[in-house]
Amino acid sequence: MKFVPTKFDSAWLIEPDRHEDERGFFARTWCQREFEDRGLNAGLVQCSVSFNTASGTLRGMHFQAAPHEEAKLVRCTRGSIFDVIVDVRRQSPTFGQWQGFELSAVNHRTLYIPEGFAHGFQTLEADTEVSYQMSEFFHPESACGFHHADSQIGIQWPLPVEVISQKDSELPSLLPVGKQAAA
Repeated sequence: MKFVPTKFDSAWLIEPDRHEDERGFFARTWCQREFEDRGLNAGLVQCSVSFNTASGTLRGMHFQAAPHEEAKLVRCTRGSIFDVIVDVRRQSPTFGQWQGFELSAVNHRTLYIPEGFAHGFQTLEADTEVSYQMSEFFHPESACGFHHADSQIGIQWPLPVEVISQKDSELPSLLPVGKQAAA
């Protein structure tokens, strides 16, 4: 696995180290030892999948607050997504900043999202499937989120939002009005 740094000190884009032959290729997508060697949370307790029928579907922005913060591994297993993370650690110098990545069934990339980051994605094509591995069980009382179009965060989604849940469309802003996040 190739760990590619992001603009955040603890988030990583992971590219498979492909071993190719006449059959295709083989690659590891997760290794407890390699994650631990980098100081990443390697304790995975839950796996989930989402299937999205329409291009332009948006899910997010979601995170779990303390004491149930979670690290996530996200991979697109069918289709493609624009995957976004936002630093929601209030004392962090990168609080409120975002970064986006294209994950697809073709590029086989995985995104490691550390504790203290919100996550969301937009499908770039129809019939897209996303696989998640999480370090913490889901705790509804710790589930948090903010609006995907929060003007103070300024995420630049690549497509118009075609499908979004009512719950996600009604999420509040991350920051109080007038408290601009650092660029």
